[in-house]
Amino acid sequence: MPAMTDVLVAGSANLDLVVRTARLPAPGETVLGRDFAAHPGGKGANQAVACARAGGAPTRMLLALGDDANAAVLEASLATAGVRQHVVRAADVATGVALIGVADDGENSIVVASGANMALRPEHLPPMDGVGHLLMQLESPLESVAAWARQARAAGVTVVLNAAPATALPEGFLADVDVLVVNEVELAQLSPGGGDVEAAMRRLGVPVVIATLGVQGCVALTPQGVVRQPAYAVTVVDTTAAGDTFCGALVAALARRRSWPEALRRASAAAALACTRAGAQSSIPTQAEVDRLVEGA
Repeated sequence: MPAMTDVLVAGSANLDLVVRTARLPAPGETVLGRDFAAHPGGKGANQAVACARAGGAPTRMLLALGDDANAAVLEASLATAGVRQHVVRAADVATGVALIGVADDGENSIVVASGANMALRPEHLPPMDGVGHLLMQLESPLESVAAWARQARAAGVTVVLNAAPATALPEGFLADVDVLVVNEVELAQLSPGGGDVEAAMRRLGVPVVIATLGVQGCVALTPQGVVRQPAYAVTVVDTTAAGDTFCGALVAALARRRSWPEALRRASAAAALACTRAGAQSSIPTQAEVDRLVEGA
């Protein structure tokens, strides 16, 4: 078997400012919160940490940071997880920040000030030597994400896109994507027209489409057929970064050449464990914890 290749994650890094509250406010309403904490986050950085920590895959990350104290916190978190960093330093722009409210039932609401994340350009993608999978999201400039997909495809790298947050994609964008990961809202936006989840997935024309369905688990449309994975039952504390943990663990499993059913099991287990803890990167489990949940199921 050939040696395991690296995963390159290209995307966002934010400092998450989190307030816990009994419930999330309705539009125009103010509610009183309780605990406040700052956690390393950002969809890209979360996925990189999950790939390395929960998935055990060699992981690199392309990210942009400001020249401020928040940047140092994010760099330290990635380094602790074993992620090798390709940092673009954005002068005179603050590191990205996310304002997150977390309710007692585990649900959250998020507002992101992208800051330095918007400084990532097509030419910033590092060489693809030794990289087998490129994992991206949509918290970076769309033109850059599209260009990275084309560059990676030309280099023979498997392109994985987590199309989050939901947004309209340029014509032809998905032609350069090998694996698409979406939730139900994102799937409906990318594939309007009604019908069930599988019908919506088929309309996209991507070789592999994975839809995460919350407590219903996930379903994957692959060249070998449809694969379904039930959700693991856990006590939910905070759903922040659960989807990112799923994506990182999934791509790590693919880099380790696991089958689709096994990759989905591991990704689902990692995401479930992330829901049992507060925070974004702080909630991501280790590979050993994922092993125990999968093996005990």
